[in-house]
Amino acid sequence: MKPLEGIRVIELATFIAAAAAGRFMADLGADVIKIETAKGDPLRYTAPSEGRPLNMYENTTWDLENGNKRCISIDIRKPGGREAFFKLLDTADVLITNWRVQALERAGLDYETLKKKYPKLVYAICTGYGQYGPDKDLPGFDFTAFFARGGYLDSLRQRGSVPMNVVPGIGDHNVGMNLAAGILAALYQAKTKGVGEKVETSLFESAIYNFGMMIQAANYDGIAKNYPIDVRESANPFNAAWKTADDRYIQTCMPDYNTYYKKFITVIGREDMAEDENYFPVQNMQSNKLGPKLYDIVMEAIGKKTLEEWNKIFREADIPFAPAQNWMEIMHDPQAEANNCFYDMDYGNGSVKRLVRLPVKFEEMGNPDYKKGPFIGEQGKEILKELGYDDTGIDKLLNEGDIYIWEKK
Repeated sequence: MKPLEGIRVIELATFIAAAAAGRFMADLGADVIKIETAKGDPLRYTAPSEGRPLNMYENTTWDLENGNKRCISIDIRKPGGREAFFKLLDTADVLITNWRVQALERAGLDYETLKKKYPKLVYAICTGYGQYGPDKDLPGFDFTAFFARGGYLDSLRQRGSVPMNVVPGIGDHNVGMNLAAGILAALYQAKTKGVGEKVETSLFESAIYNFGMMIQAANYDGIAKNYPIDVRESANPFNAAWKTADDRYIQTCMPDYNTYYKKFITVIGREDMAEDENYFPVQNMQSNKLGPKLYDIVMEAIGKKTLEEWNKIFREADIPFAPAQNWMEIMHDPQAEANNCFYDMDYGNGSVKRLVRLPVKFEEMGNPDYKKGPFIGEQGKEILKELGYDDTGIDKLLNEGDIYIWEKK
């Protein structure tokens, strides 16, 4: 019982963000058909940058973004390929793309053109910087449009240090799920009212939304205008990461300082400070400019015990905390296991690799199947036959280069 059975999605997109939206819909039962060139999506070739071997048969990133989809490779610049593409679009409920606007216009695939022929189509596009403004045509990746221009790199670094290291996919997955939310709302309208819609989001806009609380706080004179900060000078010293005796880090989060102060200061062994009005309530601590001193007191206390010891102490005291885990720990986290965050993919070559599932669960549907991402054009013939092509017509398209099917070796 899958919510999107019977829905067809055409994905004319590369890399991650748009593909993540398509993957979510595929998991929910939609027939998501990815269109690629003969060379294929550049995402197929990013393995060396991630420290993985370049192997088309065992491509974990490709499977994460494109599992449960089908693929056809069409050259829409050629007459036969263009005809096949529009026959496919005739059957679609949703088109997802991340092409730049100029390229879509040149190909006659912009929203204004398509909505005349497909008034019920949900047209979904994600970009780097949005569809308007002076920089709408800039190339955008999550490293640039999301992390850098969107505020992460400059705001979240320790003052006086270089920006944090970033890894691919974080901004893209955020944007992909934002796009999916918009698609599903528009799809509901299309099915109930017969009216299509254009859905748009971008890496830059999503980052701005994510930082909404602090961007808004920058309306006022206060700490928001001082970022990047030295963590010792933050408005609430209890929202910080602490180094343990075994060189691990543990993050605490107590947004309401006053609620937690007495309990937390007692738990770390500083009962003598529990009634000290210099530090409580938070307004006293701030007016006395004791934040840096309090930070140092907590850091010293945390440094006397190991992560395992604090894990037990904070759990018993009901202090909001979490250990700073590495990826290998996350892969075997019992909490992640209990919530079915992973799928062990057997690649058929003696290799089983742990893959990540999407984070939205459905009780009645249960966990979706996890089929590997398709090879370039892998389902091309079957898709064309669904559109009415016979073997002769398909062979003609293949011979003339209008379509391509990657030969498994």
